[in-house]
Amino acid sequence: MVNGRFPASTSFLSNEEDVIYNSLPVWRGFNLQEKFTHKPDEWLSIAPEWGFKNEPFRESDFAIIRELGFNFVRLPMSYKCWCDEDDWYSLQEKHLKEIDQAVDYGRQYGLHVCINFHRSPGYTINDVVFEQRYREKTSIWDDEETLKACAFHWRHFAERYKGIPNSRVSFNLFNEPTGTTEEKHDRVIRYLVEEIRSVDPSRLIVIDGYNFRPSVSLIELKLAQCARGYAPGVVTHYKAPWSWSKENEILPTWPMKDNSGELWNKQRLLKDFAPWKDIENRGTGVYVGEFGVYNRTPHDVTLAFLKDNLEIWKENNWGRAMWCFRGSFGIADSGRKDVKYENYKGLQLDRKMTELLRSD
Repeated sequence: MVNGRFPASTSFLSNEEDVIYNSLPVWRGFNLQEKFTHKPDEWLSIAPEWGFKNEPFRESDFAIIRELGFNFVRLPMSYKCWCDEDDWYSLQEKHLKEIDQAVDYGRQYGLHVCINFHRSPGYTINDVVFEQRYREKTSIWDDEETLKACAFHWRHFAERYKGIPNSRVSFNLFNEPTGTTEEKHDRVIRYLVEEIRSVDPSRLIVIDGYNFRPSVSLIELKLAQCARGYAPGVVTHYKAPWSWSKENEILPTWPMKDNSGELWNKQRLLKDFAPWKDIENRGTGVYVGEFGVYNRTPHDVTLAFLKDNLEIWKENNWGRAMWCFRGSFGIADSGRKDVKYENYKGLQLDRKMTELLRSD
């Protein structure tokens, strides 16, 4: 890297043609959370598991993910990991270089790296569970200075990674935007896209839609869009301590009725994903940016639920990234009490789940 960015001459491109928004590879991989939070305090009273310490990403994760047959990592990050907490415009090169390192691990191990702002200036979905003192103090949807600060950060990443093809790096603007109007959301997305493309016109940009549904109103921007694989919460978030839904008290089965009495099975999942299939049919690339099941759901139920989802995604040639790799939703070190783990290079590997995710 030279002067805060990778030189254009660096060889990142594979033999394949570069990736465009409406022709995505079938990415299969995981979310890596080393920069999910800048310090553990905000999660201590909720779920200490998610209280990371702004650590460098682990090369061993990239190596093992590739060795197990996967090709994608998403980095859900907090902007506070690379800037002064009290100054949006004071960037910390030490931590930015740790992200650069992850991008280079992607190159070394043949994994696409998706850069995601899980927490941006003025927005994180986790504010619904954080104590007041840990929440964003302004709203990106309503405050112009906050929007400009977020644009400053995305512009910096655009400059930093200009020259790296989309086959290696993409930008996922927000994690699960909600809590505002679609009109305000669309205005923010358009602003950020314009800023990024003023620096790197061809960068692959991905959005999570709005309010867990595709953003039909933004089709003309030529963005890929990310679905989620967490419905129904009665199965995926059973006894998850941070889940703001208190419906998850009945031991899950699959299929299963939710609290309103609606039966969830593969047919119901197809209905849930229908809007995403529709927007794909209108020329937008789609993949599943997060999915998974918390470790309190019985393992056999988890596998049955995942199997039905995976069959749908495979039929549509949609990529997917599990939340997470190591941890309570993942294939490694998940802490499930009903799994016989395999010792694998220092990890406790859930081999049954791993093979299910690999079974294309």
